[in-house]
Amino acid sequence: VQLQASGGGLVQAGGSLRLSCAASGRTFSRSVMGWFRQAPGKEREFVAAIRWSGGSTYYEDSVKGRFTISRDNAKNAMYLQMNSLKPEDTAVYYCAADGRPGKVMIVAAEYNYWGQGTQVTVSS
Repeated sequence: VQLQASGGGLVQAGGSLRLSCAASGRTFSRSVMGWFRQAPGKEREFVAAIRWSGGSTYYEDSVKGRFTISRDNAKNAMYLQMNSLKPEDTAVYYCAADGRPGKVMIVAAEYNYWGQGTQVTVSS
């Protein structure tokens, strides 16, 4: 299984970016996929998750209303639309797959597969 994250970059505060995560090697019909981020000197933190079947979504409080997670079952891909970006959103963003639903979806260790990360930098 491979996850390929892309779409990061440098953007001014208030701008937008769309991250993509392409999965290959298997499908995740009964799993949770998610986005995490890690800023320098900080632990990896949960950003958003989506149930592959049904499409239920979940967000960390600081990104609610600004970020939207989605998936394309046919393409085996997941996306994170990030609007109204803030300097505190600066981090390396990782996509993750094969997580479990429920409270544990915010726990990085519960995911079995990870992408390589894509850098998002928001300037003030």
